[in-house]
Amino acid sequence: MRVLQLIDSLNPGGAERMAVNIANALKSVGVDSFICTTREEGQLKSEINEGVTYLYLKKLNTLDFAAVTRIRRFIKNNKITHIHAHTTSYFFATLIKISMPSLVVIWHEHHGNKIATTRRNNLPLFFCSIFFSCIIVVNRKLETWSRKNLKTARVNYLPNFVPSTHIPNDTSKNKTLVCLANLRSPKNHHLLIKCFSIVHKRYPDWKLQLIGKDFKNAYSEELKRIIKNESLEGSVIFTTSAISVFRELLKASIGILSSNNEGLPMAILEYGTANLAVVCTNVGECKKVIGDYGKVVPPKNAEALANAILFYIENETIRQEHSNKFSKHIQENYSEAAIIPKLLEIYKTSTL
Repeated sequence: MRVLQLIDSLNPGGAERMAVNIANALKSVGVDSFICTTREEGQLKSEINEGVTYLYLKKLNTLDFAAVTRIRRFIKNNKITHIHAHTTSYFFATLIKISMPSLVVIWHEHHGNKIATTRRNNLPLFFCSIFFSCIIVVNRKLETWSRKNLKTARVNYLPNFVPSTHIPNDTSKNKTLVCLANLRSPKNHHLLIKCFSIVHKRYPDWKLQLIGKDFKNAYSEELKRIIKNESLEGSVIFTTSAISVFRELLKASIGILSSNNEGLPMAILEYGTANLAVVCTNVGECKKVIGDYGKVVPPKNAEALANAILFYIENETIRQEHSNKFSKHIQENYSEAAIIPKLLEIYKTSTL
């Protein structure tokens, strides 16, 4: 078994990080592992482990048949048996499959907003699903949606995972709330700022750190306008994801996601790895992952989000207890060691 992870870019994001995590984890358990980014490289390239064979394809457009020729050559030369295509790379994977029928193609959907769409909204995906051996999804609602709207017979729920990480003993926590999410509308940073304004009035010494890519668009400009109107410029810190994200998480005390929809966000798992108390909206698989080890509130409710954060600020002992228990829970149930055997079984039982 020789497995190629296929992803559009290596810019920081949940699907991109999972593609790299899987490629690295497969190599560590003795599987010949490959990863191809089709359109763009990015920061996550530096996180690909030695021994994982890497290809940057430089695909120019959707129907770039020269790129198909290049990747066919790569697949043949490396005797690749499985293509594990992440999110929007499914169409390119299908083109490869049509030209190389012996390949096993597995599509992995990470984005929870898919459940708000219909088959009619996804006709290209519906057609391509005829060629998938298996679909992997990150939450149960996506599993139900895929069975109803796509043609692939096998659909497997498989949680995201985080690699095992050593936490330094001398790590100290600051009075910082952190949100790890690129500045995109599904993450609803606008709600988070309104929530933080409530918190800041009572605890002005606490900061909010936003870690993620700023696309310099209307969403970002509106976010900065709200921050200015709420007089929070000195208390909201923007940090690009080009830094060591884990190092920044280690310094924070509470991890937050204020999303309108999710699949199974990597940020939640990374909060657990960094030993943070977690406050999150009840979207996607978040409630199942967090369980009783954090606070889960209704989406689009700034007051509920603020109250959950205030609870952890005002109850430090409970905050530390929950963060410790959540960290242990993530290591036991959402670690590389817990998930990779399940993925290997999916690969082994997938057929043409």
